[in-house]
Amino acid sequence: MRRLGWVFGSLLLAAAAVTGVPSGAEEGKESREVKEAVKKLQARYEQTRDLQADFKQSTKIEGFGTPIMSSGRMYIKKPGRLRWDYLDPNVEEIYVTQNDVMMYVPEHKQVLIGKLTQMAASQAPLQLLQGVGKLDEQFDVEATPDGRGEGGLPLLTLLPKQSAAHESVRTVVKIVLELQPKSHFIKRLAIHEVSGNVSTFQFENLKPNSGLKNTLFEFQIPPGVEVVKAPALSPP
Repeated sequence: MRRLGWVFGSLLLAAAAVTGVPSGAEEGKESREVKEAVKKLQARYEQTRDLQADFKQSTKIEGFGTPIMSSGRMYIKKPGRLRWDYLDPNVEEIYVTQNDVMMYVPEHKQVLIGKLTQMAASQAPLQLLQGVGKLDEQFDVEATPDGRGEGGLPLLTLLPKQSAAHESVRTVVKIVLELQPKSHFIKRLAIHEVSGNVSTFQFENLKPNSGLKNTLFEFQIPPGVEVVKAPALSPP
């Protein structure tokens, strides 16, 4: 379950693609606040060449009382580079360059390699990861009912459009974003799936534009480690 959740951390860069609110939304105070928050969010990420942050992840699985907790550090660099390191409770490293992905699990002495288009269970996470998908074509953006974050900013809810023909959006019910009140980086995001599972990510110690080197995103397979090719997954 943990490996599926990491994909959405890429919203930290891809959020710049969210450009609007639902068509026909009333021009009230709440709607104006959402538009303003989205505008500032987009402007922030357009100025971001690279980003690193600590994360805490909580995955609540339908039918289980105790959430799965994990934490680590993530690195993103435009265009299309991601490194996602789980540090606790187990070490796992994930490297992405464009459509190529490698998952290294030192405990199992195994590297899983493949293509995101084959390994992702849906196209929506892939679009979020790469930062090139026009999310406003698949999602409506609105204020979360009775939802305010730090500094009084409205929580943003991304809702898959019912008219979307893509199978990808059917695994996600909604995505809820909380923004940092001053920087307008994403502070927290929660992915609500059709299955009832909810993955929540909290981001801290964000450092944008620190000049991350390409070598940080390059992984050399250690001697004696088994290489496994990931099977292609059919759409949900």
